[in-house]
Amino acid sequence: MTDATTSEILDAARARLAGSPQERLGDWASSRRILGIGRAPRILPVTAAWHVGVLLIGEDRVFATGEVLRARHDAIRGYTAESQRARSDRAAAAHRGGFAEGEVVHLGWTELDPAAVDRGEGSGILSSVSGVPQVRWSAAGAVRPLADYLDDMLSLR
Repeated sequence: MTDATTSEILDAARARLAGSPQERLGDWASSRRILGIGRAPRILPVTAAWHVGVLLIGEDRVFATGEVLRARHDAIRGYTAESQRARSDRAAAAHRGGFAEGEVVHLGWTELDPAAVDRGEGSGILSSVSGVPQVRWSAAGAVRPLADYLDDMLSLR
């Protein structure tokens, strides 16, 4: 797709993804006290999107991925690393917030602005180089044309 805007590229990806299952994005609920007793932290569902590599493509929005985990019941488990315990706590918070046991949950995602990219500005992992929408698909800083990236990722589905 040459000379296509970021929105047009994303719309074409949405058309290819139509009918495919989406995964839900979650966010931390603000803690509130009931009768002076604090509630356990919860992660509540916010929206749903297709997970395509480093992007989460929603019906009308797009996000950069963050942490991906699976919701599960809170249980006493023995861990050798504090990071494992923290990850388990987040998985339990997602389950308390309404995600089903084993359901994929996206946490720490960032909303992106395709219109900003089309204006030549950057938006998170999206940018424009010589008017061509690009995506930064690795932590090492590699950028690639968005249309090519999505075409490759969707051909793997």
